[in-house]
Amino acid sequence: MATRLKKNRKKRGHVSAGHGRVGKHRKHPGGRGKAGGMHHHRINFDKYHPGYFGKVGMRYFHKTNNQYHKSIVNIDRLWTLVPEEARSNSTASKVPVINALDHGFTKVLGKGKLPEVPFILRTRLVSRKAEEKIVAAGGRVELTA
Repeated sequence: MATRLKKNRKKRGHVSAGHGRVGKHRKHPGGRGKAGGMHHHRINFDKYHPGYFGKVGMRYFHKTNNQYHKSIVNIDRLWTLVPEEARSNSTASKVPVINALDHGFTKVLGKGKLPEVPFILRTRLVSRKAEEKIVAAGGRVELTA
């Protein structure tokens, strides 16, 4: 912004520039940032930010998330795991079996749409929405260990 448009131009010639003579405009009178949360700003922290201080839960030393990793696949990609001939030959009596574990997927999630063709899905974990969509398409979910 150009200097001539700044508010300070109007305050020229007025001694305290709007900050008062008694209180004075000092640098950081309450401390910088969140300073004083347990001391002079305690009322504000307790009133507007309850539970800000303290700990909760148990400690987990050297948590490695590798053991919790689950490779996922969405239901809109499930039919890409089926060979082309099995896709075209599937009927109500002869339904394809899709084993997600064979393709390296542990969990099936419910994003996307499924064709109205029944199939059997074998997987270790499945989300609620994915299972609802599979059953709505006439399919079935079999959980394996």
